Amino acid sequence: MDGRRRNPYELTEETPVYVISVAAQLSGLHPQTLRQYDRLGLVSPDRTAGRGRRYSARDIQLLRQVQQLSQDEGINLAGIKRIIELENQVAALQARAAELQNALDGAAAAMRQREAAVHASYRRDLVPYQEVQQSSALVVWRPKRQQSD
Repeated sequence: MDGRRRNPYELTEETPVYVISVAAQLSGLHPQTLRQYDRLGLVSPDRTAGRGRRYSARDIQLLRQVQQLSQDEGINLAGIKRIIELENQVAALQARAAELQNALDGAAAAMRQREAAVHASYRRDLVPYQEVQQSSALVVWRPKRQQSD
């Protein structure tokens, strides 16, 4: 969330508003099929205080996906459940990766600021050191001999 309080009456994709008969109509499935999917853990809607099922728009979308995978692709319900679990896991990992990337970007920005502060604190009266080029020439020094009397 962005830190602001959400309007409690604002509807989102996750807001559970549809009773089972409406969800069945919207998804093109029989209510008994929805109950079966709930028992299998494929699509688990929220529950009211009286234990009635309440489906969200996201649940309806998932019901349509389950139907498409089952009827069009011929995947059994156990396979569909695994696909849904893996898709949820991928989404969670992508969210975590984005979270870590944001933290990394923030740390890099803080590091750049600290580095700029260090550079700004350098004394201006110091002369920067420059490395002297080494020569391969060999110089031999011999002291002059003193002449004895």
